Amino acid sequence: MQGFRHFSRLLATLGLLTLAAGCAETNLAVETTKVVTRQDQGVTGPYKVGKPYQVKGVWYYPQADYSYDETGIASWYGPGFHSKATANGETYDENDLTAAHKTLPMPSLVRVTNLENGRSIVVRINDRGPFVNNRVIDMSRRGAQLLGFEQNGTAKVRVQVMKEESMLLAAKASSQGGDVFSPSPAAAPAGTVTAQALPPAGSATAPAPTVQAQPTKQSAVGSVKIPQPTGQVSVVPVKASNIFIQAGAFLRQANAQQLQMKLTGLGHPTRITQFMLNQQRFYRVQLGPIASVDEADQLLQKLIDTGHPDARIAVN
Repeated sequence: MQGFRHFSRLLATLGLLTLAAGCAETNLAVETTKVVTRQDQGVTGPYKVGKPYQVKGVWYYPQADYSYDETGIASWYGPGFHSKATANGETYDENDLTAAHKTLPMPSLVRVTNLENGRSIVVRINDRGPFVNNRVIDMSRRGAQLLGFEQNGTAKVRVQVMKEESMLLAAKASSQGGDVFSPSPAAAPAGTVTAQALPPAGSATAPAPTVQAQPTKQSAVGSVKIPQPTGQVSVVPVKASNIFIQAGAFLRQANAQQLQMKLTGLGHPTRITQFMLNQQRFYRVQLGPIASVDEADQLLQKLIDTGHPDARIAVN
């Protein structure tokens, strides 16, 4: 969003976390609800990935990542930005099914699932943000309403890019100007630690949400049919999840143990968990579980202020 809203630290791509093992699954029947929206049927903005950019001393690295699958905290933005320009030149409408993301191409289609109630919708990325406490996505007001967290302001969510639909949307938008669309994802930014989406413990692959209805509708724009969100809400099975603060991740277990020792005085349980990435084993240090988003925000800021700038909120 032009005139960036909030600011935070971002650990490049680390922390694409999934749900923890052993949690009780909420048995929700799969259902769909058709919702009428004012979603524009055309692509009004050009295709844009953008160069690396800096906000308040923090660097962000946009890239085309069609395997993107992340869990975390969602927020929403509305009246204060209604009718203003988005990062790709569209006019923001809080009643459309759009969202802001720090790094995904604009436009992209993503499925967002509320991990607290199982409600799941498709939205189109057309803006940059959010830049506060490592929120993973900033929904439009309408999106927050459909997912059921407008009143709370935040929710634990899973964000999954829709590959084929996003590539088709990007190809059409690219023909209207902006960056040149490439179907191959760009390389991840260099850094001390990189990460990718991880499947739930005990599972070989991350499960796709159980959705019976088609997530997009086709509208003719020129000679190409362009997928767009429909406002259709699916309720899917979700597992109980918890909020943690991820203070760091290391290749060496000794380094993780050293950080864990430093954090014992903060008054929160700490743990070290392992994950594999590119045939390498990583050790991540987490505090929690934490009872609420507000408490997690306060603890995160405390960690950042005491010399842990890469700490982030995690949901697993």
